[in-house]
Amino acid sequence: MKSFISVQRDSHFPIQNIPFGIFKTKANPKQRVCTIIGETIIDLSIIENKGLFKNFLKDDIKYFSQSSLNKFMSLGTSICRNVRLEIQMLFEENNIIINGDKTLKDECLTPYSEALMCMPVEIGDYTDFYSSKEHATNVGIMFRGKENALMPNWLHLPVAYHGRASSIVLSGTGIIRPKGQTKADDAELPSFGASKLLDFELETGFLIGKGNSLGDPIPVDKANEHIFGMILVNDWSARDIQKWEYVPLGPFLGKNFATSVSPWVVTLEALEPFKKNKPLQNPEPLPYLQSKGSWLYDINLEVSIKTEKMQEPYIISRSNFKNLYWDICQQLAHHTVNGCNMKTGDLLASGTISGTGKDSFGSMLEITWRGTEPISLPNGEERKFLADGDELTITGWCTGEGYNVGFGEVTGKILQSK
Repeated sequence: MKSFISVQRDSHFPIQNIPFGIFKTKANPKQRVCTIIGETIIDLSIIENKGLFKNFLKDDIKYFSQSSLNKFMSLGTSICRNVRLEIQMLFEENNIIINGDKTLKDECLTPYSEALMCMPVEIGDYTDFYSSKEHATNVGIMFRGKENALMPNWLHLPVAYHGRASSIVLSGTGIIRPKGQTKADDAELPSFGASKLLDFELETGFLIGKGNSLGDPIPVDKANEHIFGMILVNDWSARDIQKWEYVPLGPFLGKNFATSVSPWVVTLEALEPFKKNKPLQNPEPLPYLQSKGSWLYDINLEVSIKTEKMQEPYIISRSNFKNLYWDICQQLAHHTVNGCNMKTGDLLASGTISGTGKDSFGSMLEITWRGTEPISLPNGEERKFLADGDELTITGWCTGEGYNVGFGEVTGKILQSK
């Protein structure tokens, strides 16, 4: 499949993708729903107003004139899938419905350089999992030793913590260095101040489309029907604050100061060609977590850093989404097995995704092994953790035959503590 819109070979956004987002422009500051092909934004509100989605969407509701994707996402996977296929058909290279109508084409197409991307979803709740066995093992070795690396429950259930939705920010938002209590190992009492061990976490996340009622669990083999799509996530961490506070109830101030997300939501349909089998799970999960299929994907993930003294970013990690132990449907099934209700727009993140080698670790904590093995940057600088002025970029993409399906980027620059 090819589009009449030009697409570079290495683009994240060919017609095979069709992600969804929210944008505005200087000429029209109203936020509305869009997709993208190549370097061209497609204003879906214009197409909807022309009646081109009338076979799938109600005429009395303008789903694509909304300031978030929530209303569209709430329709469920079947309708959203059909709308996505209709968009692909409209922009296929031989279709003249839009390409043959110069006025409509000019109205609905905008160069990406002229668009301002906005938060794609109204996120009501946020849960962050801990689903990479390599990451959990690495952290466990650091703090408990190799013999007790994994906690007794880790191989039996997808561990998670409840995060803070109000501090989720869009890619490009500056990250203010947080303050809090820390306690040095040789200190008698804690002290207060700016975090000295600020870290990134390489993650993905999935967004709930259609929710479930309170008391009505989502079965693992129907969980995909409640997942609209995936985004990139950087769950920033203040390791020194986290270390002092996390016993006995887990992360708090060390996590809730900021979480960055990418602007594009990639649907599960776009990721379908890149499915991978999940690893052998031993011991066998309890029946409610046993799924017929796998919901892992071959998504290349890359992290780069650019300090204030560097001209170009430098790649410090290459990992892959398929490295997860617990897949997204197992995560959702476990989250709701007690009757917890999900709502449209809820975000569930993967936790740090690390591979087996140091070059595939998903955090500075692991890459520098608690700061004992600093990384050397091309300009001679060293980093144990993140410094003020450092900019982190996470990107992710799947590689198909002659095309990519990608997520774009999520970036954040560290700002001095207030």
